Amino acid sequence: MKKIHLKKPDIKGALYKIRHLKKEDIKAWYRARKERRERILEARRNGPFAQKMKPVYAFMNRFSLVFHALLACLINFAIEAISRHSPFEAWDYMVGSPLVFLYNAFMIFMTFTVVYLVRRRVFARIVISVLWLVLGVANGYMLMVRVTPFNAQDLKAAGEGLALINNYFDPLELVLVIVGLAAVIVWSVSMWRRGGQFEGKMHRILALVGVVVCFGAYTFISQVALDKRVVSNYFGNIAFAYEDYGLPYCFMASLFNTGIDEPNGYSQETMDQISSNGEITKNETGRSEEELPNVIFIQLESYFDVEEAEFFTTSEDATPNLHAMAEQYSSGYFKVPSVGAGTANTEFEVLTGMNMRYFGPGEYPYKTIVKFQPTESAATAFGALGYGTHALHNNGGNFYSRARVYNMMGFDSFTSKEFMNILQTTENGWSKDEILIDHILEAMDTTQQQDFVFGVSVQGHGDYPEEQVIENPKITVEGIEDEALKNKWEYYVNQVYEMDKFAGDLVAAIEERGEPTVVVFYGDHLPTMGLEAEDLKSRYLYNTNYVIWDNIGLAKEDRNIPSYQIMADVMERLDIHSGAVFNYHQERRQTKNYLADLELLQYDIMYGEQYVYDGEPPITEGHMQMGVKDVEITDLVPKLEEGYSLYGENFTKNSRVYVNGERQKSSFLNNTRIELPETTLENGDVVTVSQVGSSNTIFRTSCEYVYQDGTLNKVPGTGSADQEGVSWVVANGEEEE
Repeated sequence: MKKIHLKKPDIKGALYKIRHLKKEDIKAWYRARKERRERILEARRNGPFAQKMKPVYAFMNRFSLVFHALLACLINFAIEAISRHSPFEAWDYMVGSPLVFLYNAFMIFMTFTVVYLVRRRVFARIVISVLWLVLGVANGYMLMVRVTPFNAQDLKAAGEGLALINNYFDPLELVLVIVGLAAVIVWSVSMWRRGGQFEGKMHRILALVGVVVCFGAYTFISQVALDKRVVSNYFGNIAFAYEDYGLPYCFMASLFNTGIDEPNGYSQETMDQISSNGEITKNETGRSEEELPNVIFIQLESYFDVEEAEFFTTSEDATPNLHAMAEQYSSGYFKVPSVGAGTANTEFEVLTGMNMRYFGPGEYPYKTIVKFQPTESAATAFGALGYGTHALHNNGGNFYSRARVYNMMGFDSFTSKEFMNILQTTENGWSKDEILIDHILEAMDTTQQQDFVFGVSVQGHGDYPEEQVIENPKITVEGIEDEALKNKWEYYVNQVYEMDKFAGDLVAAIEERGEPTVVVFYGDHLPTMGLEAEDLKSRYLYNTNYVIWDNIGLAKEDRNIPSYQIMADVMERLDIHSGAVFNYHQERRQTKNYLADLELLQYDIMYGEQYVYDGEPPITEGHMQMGVKDVEITDLVPKLEEGYSLYGENFTKNSRVYVNGERQKSSFLNNTRIELPETTLENGDVVTVSQVGSSNTIFRTSCEYVYQDGTLNKVPGTGSADQEGVSWVVANGEEEE
């Protein structure tokens, strides 16, 4: 057997060469490398295989448009097969809706026309193909973990989504995604180097004209397709729209078709008629200040009454508290704008009274217009009557840009999970809702007057596990044969049971508080379970449930309510008339041209001249503070070897310690203690503690504490919350995006 001899590396020789390396040597090495590369390419171009393929390449170049069309059809079929998780369903879509399929294929073909502007055409084709296929893979995966498909608004929420990545990917899946992306990038770079270049004469002017003509033809065809109802520019259900109209069209519609187009007949005269010459902007109530109740809205994540499902039963009542409330107080179906996802859009309709059907398909106003523009809301309407206004959510403050959106809506405060010490989480890692109760009461305690509180829960959030993850579940599910599906529903039902307990405990705490109060509970959308209309008693996928509890003797009035009307409905029951949109619903609901005029009103407020306000909009800038309590430092104890133990109040896992503006390495122990293992302090150093969200967003900063001879001395009035009337964005030096 032949022995293998390993040559000892000449390390000294290599170091000697590096030390004596000259600029001319480097240039010569690169020149030789380039010449070697050219020899290899020349040999490849003149090799036997290349010579045999020249006629083939010439034929393909001559009929490249035809091959591009075939490639576009192939890619379109591939991304639909990935999105639908089945090539057979993609085939049914192709033969069942050939015009839609060809329309989407033409969109893909249109993108291939740009290859005629460059010489590296093989590389350009690869990049375009990869981008379309990545879009298909992203959509296919999104549809595995939620009902709502991948759309342009998800790209805008990507930063917030990274903070929740562990809720959607297990470690192995995350590794596979990273490896897959890296492999695609390496392969693409390789093809840039090895793919060769077009050797014929370039006709860039002619090619550019062809690209423009192709894009113009697409615009014309798109209008014809809309007129002939081959596709639609309104998605009643974005998931169904993707199935009916295809991924390319729907994704591009969500990318470019946002906002509200100017309706026909929009003018100041029209808006004067709709607003009754400004009457709908009034803020008034028939109740005295002492009679006005607190108003609390609780949006329950993915909640609906599971007794509405007809294909399974539960071992006991999953929502005894909410059922008891529904028996005694007003309740009914709650019509929402989305299925399986879209929490922020139900929330938007409730808070603004605006109808999502007039916005772009798949749009989240939280990620578009409301993130940047002050917008009237329930907070401004109640605030105009002297209410304190508070928002709470046991999830990240940056998710769906809520911290900025609530500020633009005029809330006084927003308590996100960065201000909560969350100890109990679901098996999937979401915060349990019970923690909201103390923070709701705490927010109400910050004001002397009545309060409007808007709480958003998260416990019912998917994805729901196919394995049994709850040992000895309180409630079991019967009637589902598929084990994986049964486990998913059993997990969900037990989360609903705990959400119901949260609702009961919140009402009990409000009763003990003894103040006149109205509490509205509702579900934002159905869970991500692949439900179909025939699975439900209501035979409607957009129905969840609501109940209005009160301790002021409101009459029981059961009816079905759309989410954009419920705030106005509750206000009307309380004899409150405040906010232009809410007043409009109260005056015009069930009248002629109600919806058409609502579209005009929404356009005027969000995108038009705001004629309805006559130069006096209810909000021009936000003043909201994050959280309702400052961090307080009470003591600083040096450790034996190095660092300090910092003692205080209101610390959370999102508390970060800064010395002279420089973030310190720290370890959170509990709400009163943080360890600083590597910090060294000198006299005059300034110590602060900030609550920090995703993307290192500073939400609230404590007062400054100056270190002097072993103690920290507080400097009053230096905290971000001490600037009265200034929003957290300005107080913490955050730039508006």
